[in-house]
Parts: sequence; structure tokens; C-alpha cells
Amino acid sequence: MNLTTLALVAVAVIAILGAAGAFAVAYRRSQSVEPPEPMIRVSKETAAADRPFTSGVVIPVAEEAEVEELPVGEEAEAEEEAEAEEEAEAIVHIVEEQRIVEVSPEEGGVSRRQFFNRAIVATFGSFLALQGVYYLTFFWPKLVGGFGADIDAGPVADLRNQVFTSTGAVLPLFIPEARAYLVPAPAELSDQFEGREVAAEGLMALYMRCVHLGCRVPWCAPSQGFECPCHGSKYNSVGEYFAGPAPRNLDRFVVEVRGNNLWIRTGSIIETPRAPERSVEYPQGPSCIGVVAQA
Repeated sequence: MNLTTLALVAVAVIAILGAAGAFAVAYRRSQSVEPPEPMIRVSKETAAADRPFTSGVVIPVAEEAEVEELPVGEEAEAEEEAEAEEEAEAIVHIVEEQRIVEVSPEEGGVSRRQFFNRAIVATFGSFLALQGVYYLTFFWPKLVGGFGADIDAGPVADLRNQVFTSTGAVLPLFIPEARAYLVPAPAELSDQFEGREVAAEGLMALYMRCVHLGCRVPWCAPSQGFECPCHGSKYNSVGEYFAGPAPRNLDRFVVEVRGNNLWIRTGSIIETPRAPERSVEYPQGPSCIGVVAQA
């Protein structure tokens, strides 16, 4: 699975999650839910202490009393004292009244707490979705085909006609989707290949990568072998080690015939050590790279 496919899958997953979240919000808002009683869990003592007072002005009413006749001077002083007492007794109490107005969810909208909770859930869900796609491609490389899956190389008869020339020389056929060379298999497989399904209908599939440091190994027609231009490792026509720093033979894939076609199972790579005895003669002519002493 390439980077473009992963990006498309990630965008699709995020779009699905966004649509699901929008649908959930719309559905919740469409439901008419009666708001809970705000004072249902408040204790009696708290409710009594929080009970609002009736606002207003408290003006004491003075009882009528008999007015004694006083002299003129004393009458003026008595009037002033009465006015002062009335001002002191006339106390105005201003009480704030608390009113609780209940609104519906549609009028209230989304609170800040709900917004942050939904944002966190959406972000975490997107992260999990991307991680799921990544792990799916890692543990299941055959999800969309390509390298790591079973590759159909084509009809066996056509493949054999291409790798066997009229002069008897070998001409490997490169299969780009499988990253492999198709070569003729030896008449008798060595013991290290026995029971590993590396040959079918006289054909073998060699991995194009050098086992030393991963360079692509080209075919050398004059020597009838594979020769790595990076560090000089050499292999014969069936991928058996001959010279250079490579630690083992070329890797190869499991092959099988289904119907009339040859299938290369690129998810099954076979590694084998250096062959004690090579089953195909090499070199059969001049080398394409500099001479490298045999290790």
C-alpha cells in the first residue's frame, strides 16, 4: 500500500467520523428533552437559606399619640426631635431577588464543556482511525495487491519461451510487480531447496535485491550470471553465491501454477546459505564488473 492510498483511506475515515458526529449532534438536538428540576438534589437547609426575600420598602408605622400642648419654644424643639426620630426609624431595606430562568437545549446551544468534550473525542477518534489503517497495512500487506501479495506472472508456456533462448543461453525475465527475475530452474534442485516450492514448471523467481546491502542486481549476459555493481557480489543464473561480500545466495520467492498461469508469492521469501556445490556453471564468459576475489 503506497502513501497515496494511505492518504485516501485516512481522508475517507476522517470524513466518515465527521459525518457521524454531525448526525449525532443533529439527532440529539432534534429530541425534546425536558430539563431536569434544578432544585431536585438541593438539601432542605440549602433551599431554605437560598429562599429569596420579597423586595420592598419597610417603613415603620408610628402609632398616633396624644399631643401635649407645650410652650412655643419647647414646641419647636419637640418638633425637631420628632422629625429626627422619624428619620432614624424610617429604614429602607433593598433586597435583591434571584430569578432562575430555565431554557431549552435548543435555546441554550452547545456549552463550552460540551464543545471541548466533543473536540477531544473527535481528535482521539481520528488518531485511532489513522493508527488502525497503519497497523492494518503493516499486519496485512496483501490488502490491496502489489508487492507482498500473490502476483500473476502470466501463462507458463509464454514465460518458458522467453527465458529459454534458441542458442541455449539464459535470458531472465523481469517481473516489475513482483520485483523478481524469472529464470530456468536446474534439472535437480540442491538439498537446501528441497520441499520449499521455489520451482514450478522449470521456472524460479529470484528477488532482484542483493543480499549484501540491498542494491538491485542486474543480469550479465556474457558471464550468464547476476553481478552487483555496488560491491561486486556475484551469483550464477539460479542465484547461487559465487563471489563478493554477500553472506548468502540471492533470496527467492515461492512459486506455484494455478490453471495455466505462474503465480509468484512475494509474501513468502526464501533465504538460503551459500551453496556448498553450485548446480549451474559460472562464469561462462567475461564478467560485466571488475574482478572480485572469491571469499
